[in-house]
Amino acid sequence: MFLRTLLERNPGFVQAATELHQAGRIPANSYVLDLDAIESNTVGLCRHASELRLTVYAMTKQIGRAGAALDAIAAGGADGFVAVDMACARPIVRGGHRLGHLGHLVQVPRGEVVEAASMAPDYWTVFSRHKADEAAAAARSQGRSQSLLVRVFDDGDEFYPGHEGGVPLNDLPAMIDHIASLEGATFAGLTTFPALLYERSSQGARITPNMGTLARAAAAARRHRACPEELQLNAPGTTSTDVLALLAEAGATQVEPGHGLSGTTPLHALGDLPEMPAVLYLSEIAHIHHGVPLCFGGGLYVDPVFGDYRIRAVVAADPSEVETQPVPVDMPSSAAIDYYAKLLPEDRRTFREGASVIFGFRVQAFVTRACVVGLAGVSSGRPRVVGVWNGFGDRVRFGVSA
Repeated sequence: MFLRTLLERNPGFVQAATELHQAGRIPANSYVLDLDAIESNTVGLCRHASELRLTVYAMTKQIGRAGAALDAIAAGGADGFVAVDMACARPIVRGGHRLGHLGHLVQVPRGEVVEAASMAPDYWTVFSRHKADEAAAAARSQGRSQSLLVRVFDDGDEFYPGHEGGVPLNDLPAMIDHIASLEGATFAGLTTFPALLYERSSQGARITPNMGTLARAAAAARRHRACPEELQLNAPGTTSTDVLALLAEAGATQVEPGHGLSGTTPLHALGDLPEMPAVLYLSEIAHIHHGVPLCFGGGLYVDPVFGDYRIRAVVAADPSEVETQPVPVDMPSSAAIDYYAKLLPEDRRTFREGASVIFGFRVQAFVTRACVVGLAGVSSGRPRVVGVWNGFGDRVRFGVSA
């Protein structure tokens, strides 16, 4: 779905990835990042967010928390980073970056709260009194007080399956009372997820009912004696430059772009948004069986935001072949291990083993076994590999780059 946009708007990136892979600098089964584009995308988004008085906490799970990507986003002006879980928080802090938000999508496990408190996040989201107690006690053990956000929900709110959780709207005043009674914590604001969703019928982004709940919760919180003067309203989901005004008008004070910084929100697949496409998945033809070429998998997890659709890939043994017609791909079932995918070349095209295979889809590197590779210098025509990481943000030694 994103391959067309990738080839049209950032062909030099695709050519650079092919050239470096053929030179043995990039491993097969890699999410390759255009760091120049990521930094430029961040600059534009943060500039507009600043005009709207929005705080920007960047999400990096999708691109594997790679150190060079964190550096590029920080250089682009992000206020800090949001960690989807503790595995995300560690490389953020290890890299010397600001941990802006923790505990939202994934609550902090009981055995890790002291470590979390030692990271001094700006904000820590809790779903219950018990989790507020844990956060406060952990912060107190570190000699500090933690600003807490409360995830709130009401009837009619929308959740991705398995993402449900939070404090019922009617129970919010009592929850604020409870936090106010804790030593080691203060009530700082509210959050929800998702605040925006891609809508297939309109091919645009829509405000979810959750934002209405967040507005009602904010009104209730502002009547409470423990409400801070600057109540924080955190509103993540499908965030890019084009939707910032919509979120600001709905009352948000914090936004959390992830795919927006790599140019891969659903809206980026359908039109030319300000952000440049900055990520691709690279494989290579592993072998040919009865005339059918198979490429290596390991990172063939396609974020299902669009539902099922035909995946295509570019096959190139040389950068000059990047403009050839993309090839249909028979993807492995989601119930299977993605050791390989089958290529289905048309018009009797033939390919050799070792040729580069370039995909463009919405990536989620942190749930795969793929590597993450950062390229710098694409925009200047002097691309180079600056590092290889795994999905946890750890450096990987690879080939001649080791």
